[in-house]
Amino acid sequence: MSSNPIHEKISCEIQNHLVVLYMKGTKTAPMCGFSSFVAQTLNRLGIEYHDVNVLEDEEIRQGIKEYSDWPTIPQLYIKGEFIGGADIVRDIVKSGEFIELLQKKEIPFKIENQSF
Repeated sequence: MSSNPIHEKISCEIQNHLVVLYMKGTKTAPMCGFSSFVAQTLNRLGIEYHDVNVLEDEEIRQGIKEYSDWPTIPQLYIKGEFIGGADIVRDIVKSGEFIELLQKKEIPFKIENQSF
């Protein structure tokens, strides 16, 4: 595979932040329901994360899909590992696997009367 500067930039962001969410919009102003769901999930758990608005950069928007070989946005990464999009996050939150994943990866979070 040839060197791709966009993939290198993405890799650097993922390696330099414990939790990264590639999304449409920002954590404070999501621009689609799927991005909003994942951002709200992270926000409710008090998880610090780096958000990347793919709507601001078409190269990043396309590049993240190629990087992960995943066709949709949002995309969540925790400690360098691709977790998935909104459907996967929804499923692992419902099953309780998300909390287990956060604990395993030693990501600080809080639960205050949340129904997870």
